[in-house]
Amino acid sequence: MEVGEVKIAAQGMWDSILRSLAPQLRDALERPGHHVPCPVHGGKDGYRTFPDVAKTGGGVCNTCGVHADGFATLMWASGMNFKEALGEVVGYLQLGTTRPLPARVVKREKTSDEREDEKLRQSLNRVWNESIQICERDAEPARLYLARRGIALSPPEALRFHPSLPYYEGKEKCGEYPAMISMVSGTQGNAVTIHRIYLTRDGIKAPVKSPKKLMAYPGDRQIIGGAIRLSPASGKSSTLLVAEGVETSLAVIEGTMGSNFPVWSTVNALLMENLTPPDWATRVIIFGDKDRPTEQHPKGHGQEAAKKLVQRLWQRGIQASAIIPAGEISPGEKSLDWLDILKTKGSAGFPVMNMIERAMRNAA
Repeated sequence: MEVGEVKIAAQGMWDSILRSLAPQLRDALERPGHHVPCPVHGGKDGYRTFPDVAKTGGGVCNTCGVHADGFATLMWASGMNFKEALGEVVGYLQLGTTRPLPARVVKREKTSDEREDEKLRQSLNRVWNESIQICERDAEPARLYLARRGIALSPPEALRFHPSLPYYEGKEKCGEYPAMISMVSGTQGNAVTIHRIYLTRDGIKAPVKSPKKLMAYPGDRQIIGGAIRLSPASGKSSTLLVAEGVETSLAVIEGTMGSNFPVWSTVNALLMENLTPPDWATRVIIFGDKDRPTEQHPKGHGQEAAKKLVQRLWQRGIQASAIIPAGEISPGEKSLDWLDILKTKGSAGFPVMNMIERAMRNAA
């Protein structure tokens, strides 16, 4: 069955589809458009569905970003890939059977989805094409920001700078700010969306509720499994280093400078635990965050995500190891990450990569 046909059949039904296939979304679905705790990473009020969730299935998390339609929401909340999510929706709607569809199905023209996806593609292309390399003169806010965070290395080409991007809370525009941006690639290296870190002119995070955001992206693109590929493969390396945030991943590059291993950022813990490494990677070393325990993540979200990724990779025959920073989380802070280690101990606080590789080979 064609994807477009399933999207048409699902319009007007997404609230019941998501309630059935992703029951962790029920609180949000009972109060469309109102803030509730994020069903993925917890918190107090970081997530809300769109007011027209029955029609679109969309929602937004202040941390995880926008999920423009029901398929994106279902994949994000459940960890399914697009093929799995499509199959579940087809099964729920009983498409391709002789059973009648639920009476609430409201069919729309397929072209409306196509038009929306085209707008999203144009927006992504425009932002990227308007950006400049961080080494250029006008990208001073990004250089100041990295310096303030303790990053001394020259920024990789994967990071770029946009002089002025609008910032929205829901549909309300709250201002325009410069931003450091990076491309989030899918499992095949295809462009999916853009990650933004909103800044001020003097190189600090913009004074907004969520200075780090993902742009909305077309429904035929899948972010689960993907990452920001900060440094390219050398052609010789079969080892991939992975961390969560962009700044933490830059710290890993700087702290392991002599290894020349490629480093990817997964943006957040959800994407980390679902990362799909490239075919050339036979070993993956995960530089996880040490997060404080929460009710939803009693062992810390960062630690749990790193452990889940290690388990998945070993099941696939890929050698994997997770390294969590040693030390206590500072009072008033939510986590301890490898950028903190770089700032306090420098590269001496990082493990020797050759020793880690040797231990992983012996464990295989």
